[in-house]
Amino acid sequence: MDIQQVLELIHSEVLPFVPKGKVASYIPALATVPPNRLAICVHTNEGVVYSVGDVSIPFSIQSISKVFGFTLAYKILGGDIWKRLGKEPSGNSFNSLVQLEHEQGIPRNPFINAGALVISDMLLSLYPNPQQVLLDFVRRMANEPSINYNYDVAKSEKGAGARNAALAYFMKSFGNIQNSVEDVLDFYFLQCSLEMSTLCLSKSFQYLANHGVVPSTSEQILTISQAKRISALMITSGLYNESGDFAYRVGMPAKSGVGGGIVAVIPKKLSICVWSPPLNEFGNSLVGIEALERFTSYTGVSIF
Repeated sequence: MDIQQVLELIHSEVLPFVPKGKVASYIPALATVPPNRLAICVHTNEGVVYSVGDVSIPFSIQSISKVFGFTLAYKILGGDIWKRLGKEPSGNSFNSLVQLEHEQGIPRNPFINAGALVISDMLLSLYPNPQQVLLDFVRRMANEPSINYNYDVAKSEKGAGARNAALAYFMKSFGNIQNSVEDVLDFYFLQCSLEMSTLCLSKSFQYLANHGVVPSTSEQILTISQAKRISALMITSGLYNESGDFAYRVGMPAKSGVGGGIVAVIPKKLSICVWSPPLNEFGNSLVGIEALERFTSYTGVSIF
């Protein structure tokens, strides 16, 4: 079977799993998303696109946006970024306060909420208008100028964001947040509200699937070394406390979001995005993981 046939087979096989998950409800604006949405899209580094399902419908990418924010900060700061962040899996929930106290305000990695808040703080210091810089970057990577923030989702997240505020103020007490906590939170919530389609998300991760270089334009976003390290962080920490099981079952660097999206890459080969809103107990798309496991099994392609 070619990739298109594989995607069509996977689409039919994973549909029965949809009722087994639950759409995120702790962010009110996400609770109304239809649970039966399902989309899979693959972009190869040679420029071929394969897709099935609702690939053109935008959705809230949530924590997937952390990869974009980290890329922009890492690109400028390089190894200095690790003075305020760790590189290890957390072993705790993505919004845990316990570990932060033990480790004196240094988040375990950039993909848990505390780590992403530190990255937001860095971007506020690096750019006069980081909100526009991030949006421009994502639009360029996806080659889609219509991508935008969803301000209603951002407002909804802020209203339900007491735990994130606690994380930010706690890190501020250790000196690891340097800007106004309110400014950091507003930028973080706005970043998470980015809306993109499965088609755009798959394309936007091609720079990571091609060792830091956008295949279609040859624009170098990161060095080979930096791209390798982001992929390493994705495979160890990209799916929260399910990262180890995901690596075992799927074998791809990936990042998930509570909007139901998962984006993964196979370096030098392809990027793939799956969207299905119902989540499992770890906050990851239940159907997305089933689909990606089948993709690497049926194609025989993974990083292992």
